[in-house]
Amino acid sequence: MSAQVPSFQLNNDTKIPAVGMGCWIGVVGGGQRVIDMCTKALKNGYRHFDTASVYGESFTLSGEVGEAINASRIPREEIYITTKLPNDAHHKVLESFEESLKKLGCGYVDLYLMHWPFATMPDSTGKTRRLPPDEHPTFVDTWKDMEKLLDTGKVKTIGVSNFSVKTLTELLPHCTVIPAINQVQLHPCLPQVELKAFCEEKGIILTAYTPLGRAESRVLLEHETIVDISKSLGVTPAQVLLSWSVQKNIIVIPKSEDDERMQANINLVHLSDEDIDRINKIHEEPGMHQSLLK
Repeated sequence: MSAQVPSFQLNNDTKIPAVGMGCWIGVVGGGQRVIDMCTKALKNGYRHFDTASVYGESFTLSGEVGEAINASRIPREEIYITTKLPNDAHHKVLESFEESLKKLGCGYVDLYLMHWPFATMPDSTGKTRRLPPDEHPTFVDTWKDMEKLLDTGKVKTIGVSNFSVKTLTELLPHCTVIPAINQVQLHPCLPQVELKAFCEEKGIILTAYTPLGRAESRVLLEHETIVDISKSLGVTPAQVLLSWSVQKNIIVIPKSEDDERMQANINLVHLSDEDIDRINKIHEEPGMHQSLLK
């Protein structure tokens, strides 16, 4: 099955599908669920999968994503795989990348992201501590090592995740390669207007990892504006929210294990300028603007 999913061109002239499958399972030992989810996603036309090695031991993901992709027999070049550098591996970028690649078993990675702009290290007691911004490796140090990965031929594109205007402003003067992607929490209650404008100016595309709102809240899916637009178009509220992001040139990676929701989520609809404007204003309503999770 194929789906009509638009692609966005990145600043290195590669292309990325605008809709992907977020491969996060919030339970320990969910490996078979991941395989089943990715297998169904592939059958429903998904060709973009977003995972992270940081989920690995706790939520058993990267290897299972690769297993489902390899079992599908879909040509590798038709699949787009994103994975990420974990916080505790900023001092060993190449080693961590090779480990992720081995787990995936898919030959190469399309997009490799620095998951967060801070490193963590175990302290003298073995507990994890977050390094101060000026302690090596800084995110500038880490980015320099990520740039070297491009010479291996095993990763096509590099980017960042959870970077703000402030951290990007600190990073960009030191870049030989400008990040192609910044993956952040983004939805109509947290539209990241300033960050989006900044990234567009620098040629960086945003990916929304919470395009339907925070996982614990259905406030957007049940919001009267979203419901009204969905009814007028004969689609689901999720389709409206995902289409809003994509029409704003934002990549979305919703997650679902449900076959019907998968099919709906990948089928975008065209929203009118009026619809877009109504959704843009949701975060201005009393109590609707959300702040970033700390």
